[in-house]
Amino acid sequence: MTILITGATGNVSSALLSALPSTDDVRVLVRDPARAPTGVEVAVGDLDRPQTLDAAFKGVDVLWLLTAMGPQAPHASMNAVWAARQAGVRHVVRMSAIGAGHDAPTRNGRLHALSDAELAASGLGWTVIRPAFFMQNLFGSVSGSTLYGPTGEGRMGLIDVRDIAEFAAQVLRDPSAHEGRTYTITGPQSISLREAASRLAPIYGTPIAYEPVTPEAAYEAMLGAGLPEWQAAVNVEYAKAYTGGWGDFTTTDFADVLGRPARAFEDFAADHSERLRR
Repeated sequence: MTILITGATGNVSSALLSALPSTDDVRVLVRDPARAPTGVEVAVGDLDRPQTLDAAFKGVDVLWLLTAMGPQAPHASMNAVWAARQAGVRHVVRMSAIGAGHDAPTRNGRLHALSDAELAASGLGWTVIRPAFFMQNLFGSVSGSTLYGPTGEGRMGLIDVRDIAEFAAQVLRDPSAHEGRTYTITGPQSISLREAASRLAPIYGTPIAYEPVTPEAAYEAMLGAGLPEWQAAVNVEYAKAYTGGWGDFTTTDFADVLGRPARAFEDFAADHSERLRR
């Protein structure tokens, strides 16, 4: 079985490549072969340029479809689904977004709803995975003895990217068992950033306070860090939704499929303490 991995140089797909068994026949799609991961077959192509996809998709059985966040995402997803149909791909496992829907409070969620619906109507086998807020989004958020964040007191079912990858790997290894399923995967607990900060004290050996950041300040900070304006603005949309309690839930989907709970925040923080603190 040949699996094609898109988004291969990003955080989730990179973790996915580590989670897949070395015996799997894995191919990665990259725009720049110089940035391709090692140890796997490399196909050069660009989801925004459908004319580059025919050779990359040839012989593929299962597609891992991850598109970059942005207004062009439905175009990229559409091109991938069309190329998959033309190449005879049997199953597409698509990474969507938490709460994706036509009434989602973020543009990203509404765009993902379009692509989720298109895939479901494509005639291909399909599975959709909608992960909660990534724990890795908190990298660099601790400065000194303070954790800064834009989600107010809102609780979220934070999930480790490694768990997203392990969940996706399980589905990719046996896609027929997950045919037509939409999974929303979360961590084991819904916690606020204030609660997260309190759990960092044993890791750093000192109390860590939480300082909420206003959406306006977060937006300016993201722009200053070089994030594109569209992404910065959508991240603020998410922050406002989370502040209002939109992400305050957990599901059993992860444990139902993997047979174990997802990693707790404390485990993530202990493994990544240096990257959390800038």
